[in-house]
Amino acid sequence: MASSIRTPVRLLGAQTHFVLRSGGALKAELGKPRERSYSLPGINFNYGLYIRGLDGGVPEAIGHWNVFKQQPSCPHELTRNYIAMNRGAVRAGLVTAPENLLYRQLNDIRISDQSDRRVKKEPPSLPPDMTFGIRSRPSTPFFDLLQNRYQQLWVQEQKATQRAIKLEKKHKVFFGKVYETRSSQLRKYEPPVNLDALWHMPHFQKVGPHLDTFPTEADRQRAFKAHREECAVRQGTLRMGNYTHP
Repeated sequence: MASSIRTPVRLLGAQTHFVLRSGGALKAELGKPRERSYSLPGINFNYGLYIRGLDGGVPEAIGHWNVFKQQPSCPHELTRNYIAMNRGAVRAGLVTAPENLLYRQLNDIRISDQSDRRVKKEPPSLPPDMTFGIRSRPSTPFFDLLQNRYQQLWVQEQKATQRAIKLEKKHKVFFGKVYETRSSQLRKYEPPVNLDALWHMPHFQKVGPHLDTFPTEADRQRAFKAHREECAVRQGTLRMGNYTHP
């Protein structure tokens, strides 16, 4: 009877423990986030990736020196010296391809390691304090820019250049007098031009008027003035005809 009663209690306790671990039945406190309770592993649990090494760990590294053993290099095949073989074939009088092939099979000449070392270039020796990379750009002199320092330097250079040119012209030595030849004088000569009045026929000369219809000179000037004012509205070549607009 008692055992039949304990079994449901055990089941209920296990379910309650599972629910508490998962956090499904927990309610958050007022003003606080909901807490999640997860059980952590034991003391002997190692977090992260465990690498199983064959060495002795830290004690082995502190107490011993594991020196890397150099592997024996396999003998490499030497390069064939085709220059020497071709030279020997030519000296033997062999010029065709089959004859050269047979000569190379019988006289296989190789380039030795010492000659390879002599041909190969050694890397250049660099100073121990050499810095690799690109040099950093110098900072911009903002103080000089704000004070127009470069403009002042340019003006000073221009003034110094002008003073040097003037001083050079002042101390320039003229060696003797420059004599002009006949060719240079003829080149500069300008023949004089006679500005005489042109000849006119006698009957084209200006003569005075034979008839004067104006009483006085003032009336004459008033008539010409009126004619000049009405030229724009009169017809005819001399603008003395009818008016263009009635």
